[in-house]
Amino acid sequence: MKLYNTLSRSIEDFKPINPPLVGLYACGFTVYDYTHLGHFRKYTMDDILIRTLKQQGFEVKFVQNITDVGHLASDEDTGEDKLEKGAKKYGQSVWDIAHKFEDYFFYSMDLMGNLRPSISCRATEHITEQLQMVLELEKKGFTYVIAGDGVYFDTAKLTDYGKLAHLDLTKQKEGARVEKVKGKRNPSDFALWKFERPGENRAMVWSSPWHPRSFPGWHIECSAMSMKYLGEQFDIHTGGIDHIPVHHTNEIAQAEATTGKKPFVKYWVHHNFLRVDGEKMSKSLGNFFTIDDIIKRGFEPPALRLLFLTTHYRNQLNFTWNNLAGAQKAWDRLKHEVLRLSQLDYGKNDIDLGRTGEKYWTEFTEAMANDLDTPQAIALMWQMLANQNVKEEQQWVLLQKFDQYFGLGLAKIDSLKLQTSEDLKIPDQIKEILDQRKQARVDKDWQRSDQLRDQLGELGYQVEDQNDGQQKINIKK
Repeated sequence: MKLYNTLSRSIEDFKPINPPLVGLYACGFTVYDYTHLGHFRKYTMDDILIRTLKQQGFEVKFVQNITDVGHLASDEDTGEDKLEKGAKKYGQSVWDIAHKFEDYFFYSMDLMGNLRPSISCRATEHITEQLQMVLELEKKGFTYVIAGDGVYFDTAKLTDYGKLAHLDLTKQKEGARVEKVKGKRNPSDFALWKFERPGENRAMVWSSPWHPRSFPGWHIECSAMSMKYLGEQFDIHTGGIDHIPVHHTNEIAQAEATTGKKPFVKYWVHHNFLRVDGEKMSKSLGNFFTIDDIIKRGFEPPALRLLFLTTHYRNQLNFTWNNLAGAQKAWDRLKHEVLRLSQLDYGKNDIDLGRTGEKYWTEFTEAMANDLDTPQAIALMWQMLANQNVKEEQQWVLLQKFDQYFGLGLAKIDSLKLQTSEDLKIPDQIKEILDQRKQARVDKDWQRSDQLRDQLGELGYQVEDQNDGQQKINIKK
């Protein structure tokens, strides 16, 4: 199996430290708000990685954290704690907010078909481990205290700081990165432990040797918890590409300084961004969508999963309701194929794949083992279903084998409702716009007709004009 390693900027043969065991740590969710589309993609592709490792014969210990304290609004160790911010926004305690959005995260992941972690660890339940790590770094001379602010890591003490992101610290010191915390020795230094400021009255504070009311920094939790459950050195660490220059760079620094320069992680796997209609996702732009938003539009989570599989995890994916509608049609087609094949009587359990079937299986596994080439694997699946030289019983077996990697839930497809756009209820608001457009066409007001069609598209509905003058509505699932 091969994986792209951010550390080396190359695709490498995957060789775990203690085969067949694989220790994998995934940066988890900060539970201050709803899980959204961008999270779905990252964690779904993590799931594809884990399923592929298992199918390749490895035993995966999958550890994922829950960030419920310490993640500030800025990577530069400034701003409000995100949990405190969420509590104010929703008018609940930080503890209630944390549990609410942790539950919603796993609810979303379950609907997406993602496997649960072997260990899910909350930052607030590992304060001792984080504090001990900071104390060890202090003992080894890697820290300094900024009065009234916190304990900081001195990045100048490491000769290879920034190796993951290939950072040029000389340029940083010349002003490439703005120093926002007064008292920092180097612009790249980062907070290990923060102090409550006068009048702040934080809900989540702990006593420490430096301050009676203090809390961990964001970066320390991942190093402390991953090392607790996977050891001082482990195989794979995943995250978004936005974590490369700061969060993951700082994880490496504090971990390797603690252990005496032992390489912290062997393979770093990073996922590219998901954009919505070509823009960054944000609530202010109205393009922040949850799993419930997807379902309310009439789409099924496996269709979204199928959409993710059509783009390589290291490439950026642009989400639109149109491409999700296309994925839903593909999912409907696949469901019908599976349901049809599952109802045939093959007469025996052990089915020979034949020469052509074996060729597809070999090419499929090679694609998945080649840095998770899911677009190629998906293409092979459709080619196989269209190939008349592959018998129906062989198609059935191959689909089940493919899905051990894809995680689409094809084995239970017969229990799913096969929906088409005609099965779905159209809201009154949409019906009203359809009526207006129909009248515009009667009046031959083509400009008005086009405007209303575009309005429907923005609301997630697609109109197809029929030869008999009727309008067929397709929900952009």
